[in-house]
Amino acid sequence: MAVGHEGQEIMIKDALVFLVAAGLVVPILRALKLPAVVAFILAGVALGPSGFSAFSEQVPVLEYLTISDPAAAAPFAELGVLFLLFLLGLELSFQKLWALKRTVFGAGTMQVLLSAMVIGYTAYLLGQPPAAAAIIGLALALSSTAIVMQVLTEKKLAAGPVGRTSLGVLLFQDIMVAPILIFVGFTASQSDAGLVTVLGQALLNGLIALLAIFLIGRFLLRHLFRLAAHAGGRDFLMAITLLTVVGASVITANAGLSLALGAFLAGLLLGETEFKHQTEIDLEPFKGLLLGLFFLTVGLAIDLGVVIENWPIVFGGLLALLIVKALIAVIAIRIFSGTWPVAFESAALLAPAGEFAFVILGAGLAAGTLLGETTTLLTAIVALSMLIITISWRGGIWLAERITPAGESHPLPNDFSDVEGHVIVAGFGRVGRAVAHILDRENAEIVGLETNPNTVAKHRREGWHVYFGDGGRQEVLERAGLAQAGLVVVTLDDATRAESMVKAARLGRPDVPILARARDADHARSLYTAGATFVIPDAIEAGLQMSARALVEMGYETETVRALIASERETEYQMADENVEKPDED
Repeated sequence: MAVGHEGQEIMIKDALVFLVAAGLVVPILRALKLPAVVAFILAGVALGPSGFSAFSEQVPVLEYLTISDPAAAAPFAELGVLFLLFLLGLELSFQKLWALKRTVFGAGTMQVLLSAMVIGYTAYLLGQPPAAAAIIGLALALSSTAIVMQVLTEKKLAAGPVGRTSLGVLLFQDIMVAPILIFVGFTASQSDAGLVTVLGQALLNGLIALLAIFLIGRFLLRHLFRLAAHAGGRDFLMAITLLTVVGASVITANAGLSLALGAFLAGLLLGETEFKHQTEIDLEPFKGLLLGLFFLTVGLAIDLGVVIENWPIVFGGLLALLIVKALIAVIAIRIFSGTWPVAFESAALLAPAGEFAFVILGAGLAAGTLLGETTTLLTAIVALSMLIITISWRGGIWLAERITPAGESHPLPNDFSDVEGHVIVAGFGRVGRAVAHILDRENAEIVGLETNPNTVAKHRREGWHVYFGDGGRQEVLERAGLAQAGLVVVTLDDATRAESMVKAARLGRPDVPILARARDADHARSLYTAGATFVIPDAIEAGLQMSARALVEMGYETETVRALIASERETEYQMADENVEKPDED
């Protein structure tokens, strides 16, 4: 080994091990139907100090197959969390965020304070000093922003009620990180300054930081991105995007707030510009890889030796933590921001501990308030709880389904007069759900109609405004707010039912745009005759998608494929319109 390069060689070796895990180990675990988050955490356990590395003395080659310096990966792992929160901010809007105020300051406050009090008091009863018990309670009261939002994003539920509710509570937790760390430092401080004074100064610094980010985002961000787009296209856009994410995070970090909060606010502000979608596409691969590194570091933190040696304490503490936090979260969410099903599902996501617990426990250990043995046990409990988040979430879904009344049909309410410009989606199957999801991301108000009660119940649990009703009946459309609707989308592939829906909508609103789905040219002709404004034939789109995949497999670049398909799509629709005789317009 070259003198002076030992650290570099270890870093390069660890980077190779991570790439092997991301490119080989995790896909194998994913093939076993494990979620990506769980796969990365398990890979971290296997490649960490208590995994294969424990046998490196007997089998020296294992030293080259494990991660030697987990701490070196921490800064890169943090970037993954920043990108996740940044992209999450892009998906939201200030209107949606303002709608979360009851969740953030109501449910969030109640969940954090009550959880911290109950857990802290339990730790005090178990023999911890008051200051140490308070730190333990505050650390374990927090949840995992990275894993919870990644799981919801993967399932495309981040913008639904469970996603918004969970995000609201998590945002309050992120805001609380700075005061908690100040308190931890205060427990070891000999300063004459009072805790209230220190917290007041921190609050002032935080408000100044948030104001600075808001002003930069409002008056400078759009112009910077336009300049980058004109100067050099995607390369410069990527550079300015990275500057935005890291810069906003540095501002909040210097004010004592969390890095993730700055990234989220930057995404929120950029989401108001025309560069939102391009930024999402450019950052998606980086987010996935860096988040994988973060989840890998969670697995590295699980010390199997400690878990096995103290298994009654570790698993007993884990079970108690999940029960206490879940009960408190259910009550808080039900009071302030959700139905019972949403409360149970959100609470199941929030019950496990989170990544900031590692930071707070580490600060408590450095301050001398927590003992090393206590910190080691708590770290194991935190890491294991993060590992089972997807399992606890499924338990929450199961409970939510159990408390939903069987056979509930969810009929339309009597009055939709307070809704205007909304989109009526008639048929809420796979196609209808896909249309609704995209329109919802652009802040459109969706009212869904569906005749399958099981489908209605399922999507209502996910937070969609879906009701039981036949869109082919004019009185149903009237109850769904046809008079105030901005668009009607008919997604059924049943020719007769789709045609009756289009006729009913056109009869009720001669001026409303109607977008319909057709199986073929004959079906499209019938829908145009019935009054559809525009028809999308399935056959055309299926052919285009298959052609796109064929071109990719043949080695064509993604941008080239997009251009070819866009050109062919325009040609196909022009031909379809020429072949379909539309009714004369008055």
